Amino acid sequence: MSVFAASLALLVSGWLTGQGAPQSDSFRFAILGDRTGEAATGVFEQAWRETAAEDPAFVVSVGDSIQGGDDATARAQWDEVERIRAPYRRLPWYPVAGNHDIRSAASEKLFRQYTGHPTHYGFDYRQAHFTMLDNSRSDELSAEELAFLEADLKAHAAQPVKFVFSHRPSWLVSVAVRNPDFALHRLARQFGVQYVVAGHVHQMLRLDLEGVTYLSMPSSGGHLRASGAYRDGWFFGRAVVRVNAKQIAVEIDELKPPHGEGRMTAAGDWGMLGLLERK
Repeated sequence: MSVFAASLALLVSGWLTGQGAPQSDSFRFAILGDRTGEAATGVFEQAWRETAAEDPAFVVSVGDSIQGGDDATARAQWDEVERIRAPYRRLPWYPVAGNHDIRSAASEKLFRQYTGHPTHYGFDYRQAHFTMLDNSRSDELSAEELAFLEADLKAHAAQPVKFVFSHRPSWLVSVAVRNPDFALHRLARQFGVQYVVAGHVHQMLRLDLEGVTYLSMPSSGGHLRASGAYRDGWFFGRAVVRVNAKQIAVEIDELKPPHGEGRMTAAGDWGMLGLLERK
């Protein structure tokens, strides 16, 4: 056998076995909203079932995994989260810290223990980078968090796709009034962040500012507020994000019965006041 033929055979064998095959730049992941904040029974469990059926590469949660409030009962609450997640451990889980999750040094220790993550961190998946921030104990991002964000984005500047997650939408007022002069947005613009995602308010909202899309996730268990109307963004749901090279498509999926009607929309169908009117 010639050297060329041998090399070709080895390459074909690698393709057939998955060894040496080029890594795809297309993948999908899921985002879950808040579980707690006067949690509705059974909703988070259903959200995980429906998410697992999509077989995403991994799952991100925007915080408030437990009700918290009492360090004496927090461990039992985290044990309940572990029970819910047990059937889906094949799916890597990347949560951010919510205000119900962390209120003290003891509750922070439990968050680290049960999630396997620090309170802020970053990770890569193929061509995408994800920065997970901690604003669990403040409505604003602290100087420490902003310094971490800048360092993390700088260290992964070569990644063409970037997401930033936090629990509280510290950006909400500034983006709503079209004010680009705040630190998070300046860093997002500088390093090419495409999406900034938060939870906390339990309402589906989308706002765009200078090429950065800001999303507030619908609830995945925490009680629905205000009108409780789907068109206003009050529903139980989750997101499926499809990444193809540098292109990102965010699908917003309402839960199916009994906790929803299974309506599906694109993130672009939503605005800062809820579902956009179709013309």
